[in-house]
Amino acid sequence: MSGESAGGEARGRRGANQPYDLLVVGAGLFGAVVAREALDRGLRVLVVDRRKHIAGNCYTARVEGIEVHRYGAHIFRTNDRDTWDYFTRFCEFNNFVNSPVANFHGELYNLPFNMNTFHELWGVVTPAEAQAKVASQCVPCDDPQNLEEFVLSRAGRDIYEKLVRGYTQKQWGKPCTELPASLMRRIPLRWTYDNNYYRDRYQGIPVGGFTAAIGRMLEGADVRLGVDFCASFDELSAQAPLVVYTGAVDELMGFSLGALGYRGLRFEEELLDCENYQGVAVMNFTDAETPYTRVIEHKHFEFGTQPVTVISRECPAAWHRGDEPFYPMEDAADRELYLRYRAAAAADPRLAKFRFGGRLGEYRYYDMQDTIRSAREKAAQWLG
Repeated sequence: MSGESAGGEARGRRGANQPYDLLVVGAGLFGAVVAREALDRGLRVLVVDRRKHIAGNCYTARVEGIEVHRYGAHIFRTNDRDTWDYFTRFCEFNNFVNSPVANFHGELYNLPFNMNTFHELWGVVTPAEAQAKVASQCVPCDDPQNLEEFVLSRAGRDIYEKLVRGYTQKQWGKPCTELPASLMRRIPLRWTYDNNYYRDRYQGIPVGGFTAAIGRMLEGADVRLGVDFCASFDELSAQAPLVVYTGAVDELMGFSLGALGYRGLRFEEELLDCENYQGVAVMNFTDAETPYTRVIEHKHFEFGTQPVTVISRECPAAWHRGDEPFYPMEDAADRELYLRYRAAAAADPRLAKFRFGGRLGEYRYYDMQDTIRSAREKAAQWLG
């Protein structure tokens, strides 16, 4: 992979006709962290992004005093104190705790799967009763070959049918029998009455939204928005001796080996003339018939008291070239294609100074805390 082990590549390498030490393609969280690391080292940084806003999928926009998460709910959480301290350089976090509710044909269940959920499902009261009920419903399978077998063998029929099957099939556009067991990796069955979705020690929402926080990361960089890097490849890549690319690798390579697979999303945003629509920030719709997977009521992320509210319905969709890519597909064929693209990029002399990172650049799903950690580690390698 081109230049992954080299360090200190930008410092002192800028040519006479290069106004910047580093070009970052993508003003999302990964790109912003790398830019900040370079700026803190005294380097001159140019950041470009195709969108007309910074912050990537973390972007929040203010509507009627409410910070709206335009690309779905983003809740920061981590167990790593160093990562928490790093992000709090740029914002103050509130004490929001994610406690979503699942809606199955009007039946409401607390998430994650905990004693409140089990009581709502079966009327059980004690952990022993809940464990016995789950065990009685499990379908033994020593080597699950798909997601359905995995969930049935770990959590049983009711949880699978009411809380997993419909939601997951909508999310990925395939039956659970055609999805890999690794997609869920683990099923959090908690034997306590605790609706805190995450167990991370540190969690919350930046006061004033993620856009403001990432804007502070980018202070000192030159930022150009609405710029298609691939359309201006020669001009832009000549601006600096090192390029950190966070976009899609197949697009950079002109889709020469074919398009990588993604799952798309469509958001239906609505301003409502009521103070409180659903009483919770995130409600999951786990039946197969409801066309959306979640409804987000944004004001609850910051405990808003505005007289109106904004909701977003999150609708999974097939992805086509030209659409915004959201979730990389996790099948072996797409992973192999990505590796072929990276090998082709490493062999392309035009890309000798390119380094790849982030959700699209590495073709993997990143939570925000993982994005920050990865960006800081890679910046240390690339910048010295």
